[in-house]
Amino acid sequence: MIRLDSSLTPKSLTSDINRLWDVSAKKIFNLQKDWDSSKGTPVFTIAGKYTSRGWTEWTQGFQFGSAILQYAATGDKKALAIGQEGTLKYMASHVSHIGVHDHGFNNVSTYGNLYFLAKSGLLKASEGDINFYELALKITGAVQAARWTDLPENQGYIYSFNGPHSLFADTVRSLRALSLSHKLGHSLMGERDRKINLLGRVFQHAETTARYNVYFGQGRDSYDLRGRVAHESIFNLNDGSYRCPSSQQGYSPFTTWTRGLAWILCGYAEQLEFLDTLPESEFKAFGGKKQILARFLETARATADFYLAHTPTDGIPYWDTGAPGLAFMGEYLGRDAEPFNPHEPVDSSAAAIAAQGLIRLGNYLKSKKQTKDGARYLTAGLTVAKTLFNETYTSGDIQHQGLLLHSVYHRPNGWDHVPKGQKVPCGEACMWGDYHARELALLIQRMADGKYYTFFGF
Repeated sequence: MIRLDSSLTPKSLTSDINRLWDVSAKKIFNLQKDWDSSKGTPVFTIAGKYTSRGWTEWTQGFQFGSAILQYAATGDKKALAIGQEGTLKYMASHVSHIGVHDHGFNNVSTYGNLYFLAKSGLLKASEGDINFYELALKITGAVQAARWTDLPENQGYIYSFNGPHSLFADTVRSLRALSLSHKLGHSLMGERDRKINLLGRVFQHAETTARYNVYFGQGRDSYDLRGRVAHESIFNLNDGSYRCPSSQQGYSPFTTWTRGLAWILCGYAEQLEFLDTLPESEFKAFGGKKQILARFLETARATADFYLAHTPTDGIPYWDTGAPGLAFMGEYLGRDAEPFNPHEPVDSSAAAIAAQGLIRLGNYLKSKKQTKDGARYLTAGLTVAKTLFNETYTSGDIQHQGLLLHSVYHRPNGWDHVPKGQKVPCGEACMWGDYHARELALLIQRMADGKYYTFFGF
């Protein structure tokens, strides 16, 4: 269980964050100089060098989005140029990509960050630039929403790259694409010019995910533990019935892959912040604002509590809460995570994602006068961030292209690098981990300055 450090505040992490941005700039420029775009998108490092891995091109937005965040935090115009030029040159195909569920990852991290920097006056941009970013955000949300499976009882979901039968936990974090498209006044147009409400699809997808991918301790099956997450849910498309949990990157359908848990936690928490800004009229056709926000909050709190209870004392989880090697590690939840242990890898990328979710959930609850619970989650998020921003996890080695060390991509497939002398993956980084470490740092930095960072406005 995480050991909370109640002395932490956003300001107390300032020196750690400044060090991160200093190292981050060098990593961005190093990768930009060495990367051969003909190899595809950088995904994760092997022996300190970024490599690609053909599965889906879901990490390119994190590559250029990282450079944009660097500018947002430090004003580094060289980093901004990398982000702008990369977005213009490489990201258009991601906007119109009908084959993936990753639009929020790729396009909100690039076009979205540029758009809101420009709208907030932090980035000099012409009216044409702003219209360009806005159009991309409108289209990406609609294309994402079109990847849709209808279910009985007015349920449905954005299906994964596995096909229309497959609902991934990850996709909740990509709902930010639909939310922004809706915020900008856009709709998905269907047959016979039918307007499809993108916010309605946010609600439907989130409810279906909560119902089938998240457990609430209500006896659904023998492994129904409140806050546990299944990576994937499988449906019978002949009648729309739910069939079973599954997992692509976790150990099993009945254990919790911690990055999937983190995607859920962060996704529901940031959507709570967004939905809270909308008027009651936006919710009327879907059951009302109070009911919908209560469901989002219930899901965010359940997953946050599970994360706190099933993560070592310093806030860094192992890659799956049911990974078999954990049985050989004794009371591993009663001590700090051990990235160089011989049994199971940790996943720092899950920690970076979850930390942001914990902070956002804490801030949301505090805004609703639930001060005690809000402070608990906020402190937990800062505790995780404090660990991530130290030298064990934030790499100071300029020769290593990764920023956030000890992440895991696909343990079951054996894709992750195991260094010589080690028995499990360690010491490597990934694009989504690096990006979310930066996004987490920017969030805390803005809070220390009395400001805030969200996907829907700077």
